[in-house]
Amino acid sequence: MEKLKKKIGSFSFWNWVIASIIFRLILIYFPKNLNLSSRPEVSTPLTSFRRLAEGYWLKQSSMSSYAGSMYHGSPLLLSLLGPLTVKRIEGQPNHLLYSLVSVIADVVSAMLIRATGQNLRLAYLRSLESLDLVKQIDVSEFLFSGDIAALIYLCNPFTIVACVGLSTSPIENMAVILCLYGACSRLIPLAAFGWVIATHLSLYPAILIIPVIFLLGCGPDSPPRKLFLQRHQQKEVLNQLKLPPGFSWGPIIHFAFWAFLWSVYVLVLCGISLKQFGGLWEMFKSTYGFILTVEDLSPNIGVLWYFFAEVFEFFRNFFLIVFHVNILFMILPLSIRLRHRPCYLAFVYVAICSMLKSYPSVGDSALYLGLLGWFVNELADMQFSLFLFCGYVGVSLLSPVMHNLWIWRGTGNANFYFTTAMVYACLQIVLVVEGVSAVLNHDRKLRILITGKP
Repeated sequence: MEKLKKKIGSFSFWNWVIASIIFRLILIYFPKNLNLSSRPEVSTPLTSFRRLAEGYWLKQSSMSSYAGSMYHGSPLLLSLLGPLTVKRIEGQPNHLLYSLVSVIADVVSAMLIRATGQNLRLAYLRSLESLDLVKQIDVSEFLFSGDIAALIYLCNPFTIVACVGLSTSPIENMAVILCLYGACSRLIPLAAFGWVIATHLSLYPAILIIPVIFLLGCGPDSPPRKLFLQRHQQKEVLNQLKLPPGFSWGPIIHFAFWAFLWSVYVLVLCGISLKQFGGLWEMFKSTYGFILTVEDLSPNIGVLWYFFAEVFEFFRNFFLIVFHVNILFMILPLSIRLRHRPCYLAFVYVAICSMLKSYPSVGDSALYLGLLGWFVNELADMQFSLFLFCGYVGVSLLSPVMHNLWIWRGTGNANFYFTTAMVYACLQIVLVVEGVSAVLNHDRKLRILITGKP
């Protein structure tokens, strides 16, 4: 019976994967690509296809790709994807090859999410066996979180519009997922490569170093270590084999070595690419500096553009520090409370960054919603699930409407569009808070099963 369920689940999974790929290819062939590449919810100054094409044109004209203040991405990404903005298959639109790369990136990301979810599920089931809770908890009811997470990521409308809208978000998301997959699978060079590339492309994934350290030092998500100690104290026998491994510094040192190696390699390639145009300093100023100073105030689904359009110039630097340090303030308390769940900690960090980053897009939401699928078993009792679902749907529908009323019809103002951005930020806050509460409640239930005390 169990084998039959696995066969049916696998068959259904691949049907959904094929259907999502076909659906993307159909949308790619629509006239002008549905104009999704011009939507502020999809394309930002850091992920825009048009800015990538502009940067490549400047490079082909023997000028710095950052000269026109349009392109603010990685020079390596420009060298790899730039040619795809002008090359075309005979009789097909120019963006086709670039779109196919985005589709492949989405599929690879989904497969990595699936493999990581399977590893997490197996590790968690082993933890339940060590706690002798298999008989008390019906393991057969545990959903295949890897398949669910992969399908959430692949079939998510946010992922689809980011892919069809020619955003570079699928590439950035793939780098983040590659880092987490490498850390869960103990493929340290791969984890270091993913972390370095993700940080190089977007800066914010740098804080994922904390979950990666916990993953390599302690292993994948499991119940708190004190539950294992309490269980074995009840039996008056301490079986070291059934205890989760303690913190190990060996893999972390190995990771630091490979991260340093990949960082040097990336910087050398960037230096060679920009040798005649200001070197690495020009790259840091036009990429990381652009992100941190929030120079472009074009509307997006974030909250920083409106705030810095209204704030007095005298206070601008102060509030820049406040907004960016706000992310750093959350790192320590969350890492202390969720240190036994590094993958869930990574989801929380990604969600917080997508909420507070300078130039967010729906591609960032697609990433953390896909990672959330790993924890469907723990989040089964999460409150406000229907409210969050309806909220995301409502914001997705109202945001283009409010933008149209403001920009094109002239019957609204910036407050119309900014209201949807504020609602979107509030939904993400509720999701993070309720998600963390649900995971901690799940751990509390396990403690009650072991000790019989709340």
